[in-house]
Amino acid sequence: MIAPHSPIARIGIQAASPLAIMVGFYLLFAGHNQPGGGFAAGLVFGAVVALRTVTGLQAPMGATPLIALGVVIICATAVAPLLFGDLLLDQKVFSGELPVLGKVKSGSALPFDIGVTAVVVGLIIALLDGLGATELAESSQATYGERAAERGKS
Repeated sequence: MIAPHSPIARIGIQAASPLAIMVGFYLLFAGHNQPGGGFAAGLVFGAVVALRTVTGLQAPMGATPLIALGVVIICATAVAPLLFGDLLLDQKVFSGELPVLGKVKSGSALPFDIGVTAVVVGLIIALLDGLGATELAESSQATYGERAAERGKS
């Protein structure tokens, strides 16, 4: 595989990761009134994790706790309206004024979308782990470090 050995791929993924993370956050927060939401944001974040894993920039860990946290957030958001006498998964909308952003509107669907995002990213990490990408990332990090040390000697 060329990705762990290509400095161009590594630099490209390092440069594109912050932009992709910003797009993921936009999709997460804009998903209530526009296209996007927790699933789309989770796919973008998962793509960042997958690309960084394949190029050896990071070794993802913690799929099970991330999935469990997402499921807990989803269940809590779904059941919370029942405590106030509303229907299951009923949404409440909150609005307020922020100094820089002006009028901001959000609702109880945002925590639900955050939980969905956590589940999707956790599933992508579990998939990468199942395919052996974690070991690939760890071995490529070691070989990349060895090559960098050899270049430093010469």
